[in-house]
Amino acid sequence: MTTVTNSSPTTAHLEAAARRHLWGHFSRHGQNITPPIITRGEGARIWDTAGKSYLDGLSGLFVVQAGHGRTELAEAAAKQAEQLAFFPLWSYATEPAIELAERLAGYAPGDLNRVFFTTGGGEAVESAWKLAKQYFKKVGKPGKHKVISRSIAYHGTPQGALAITGIPALKAPFEPLTPGAFRVPNTNIYRAPEPLGSDPKAFGIWAADRIAEAIEFEGPDTVAAVFLEPVQNAGGCFPPPPGYFERVRQICDDYDVLLVSDEVICAFGRIGSMFACDDFGYVPDIITCAKGLTSGYSPIGAMIASDRLFEPFADGTSMFAHGYTFGGHPVSAAVALANLDIFEREGLNTHVAEQAPAFRATLDKLTDLPMVGDVRGEGFFYGIELVKDKATKESFSDDEAERILHGFLSTALFDAGLYCRADDRGDPVIQLAPPLICGQAEFDEIEHILRSVLTEAWTLL
Repeated sequence: MTTVTNSSPTTAHLEAAARRHLWGHFSRHGQNITPPIITRGEGARIWDTAGKSYLDGLSGLFVVQAGHGRTELAEAAAKQAEQLAFFPLWSYATEPAIELAERLAGYAPGDLNRVFFTTGGGEAVESAWKLAKQYFKKVGKPGKHKVISRSIAYHGTPQGALAITGIPALKAPFEPLTPGAFRVPNTNIYRAPEPLGSDPKAFGIWAADRIAEAIEFEGPDTVAAVFLEPVQNAGGCFPPPPGYFERVRQICDDYDVLLVSDEVICAFGRIGSMFACDDFGYVPDIITCAKGLTSGYSPIGAMIASDRLFEPFADGTSMFAHGYTFGGHPVSAAVALANLDIFEREGLNTHVAEQAPAFRATLDKLTDLPMVGDVRGEGFFYGIELVKDKATKESFSDDEAERILHGFLSTALFDAGLYCRADDRGDPVIQLAPPLICGQAEFDEIEHILRSVLTEAWTLL
């Protein structure tokens, strides 16, 4: 048992308490491992307990779109908490949830007018699979329950969402998972075989056609949905090749399969538009979103479904028997509305569209380094793939990746003043997703730190 006092804890006490009591998410633990403790943020920067400043090159976790320290978002939360801190959406409604649902439907493409709130992205994905299953039961196609997603794609940690995830190492500790999820190739053209690797459009059609092939193999009467991120996160920011989503939409229509656009990361300006499906010209049947909806100032997520999917539930007696206690929490909904006000007032979507070419050009400078094999992504969402040999695209062995990424890069980049992600879910990559308020000064700082640290990392091979 720990005795808690009211005095401000020292850094040493916080570190000891973290080692003793805090179970970190996706974190390694051990006697000599102490997580950095972040105490405050302002704009695109964060500070630790020693007062050292870092550039937040990952927006927390692809979340803090409008930047840290936005007083008006804290004030929106306090004002709503004073009026109505909590009430569920289980057969009731609150004003903030209604207003936010209306606003999200206004941003969404096509007839995606029905908003089901969750508290995060994994729950939104879970909700989408459950909706797909029940929808097809209600329209007389009960066999349609399977889902298709892409290799290495990450879709969340709940049992259903984890089954959709395409990263075997993340799934193995929790098997057996929810049955019915199947994988197709992703859109990493850097690793595509020739001649597809030098023909983006042909590669896009090839990758999309693998979805049709999987549907045929499993049986069209058994497949309910395809889950795709506009830009795939895990593996290092794979953008869609030309024609890819146009072909996927056609395939889903041909086989009566729902297209789910998993925009937990990509929505709310990360790629440019409020919803990234607009950036790539397709209309899904469902959008899943979270993260940037409140810029991280309060947790919330959403599944946005088409009128067609809602219609079977609007008969006065049917129910989508699914929900979360804190889904659509009034405080979070109020913060989301205030966050979207900032987007509109400050033109953050336009800012991303205007600054994205400069971000890409600045990161492209790193391709002169022997370790940088590929720079890829869209908007303010980029991955830098690290290789052992640029000519052959040879990647690192598992031992080398462990030594370079976990043993050196993760710590060295942070020590140099840049918070980002060194990721080995797939081939080793550095991931970057700075707050949407950033510009050339931040891009240059990112490039400068990466250049210095990657140059040193090369000498360790």
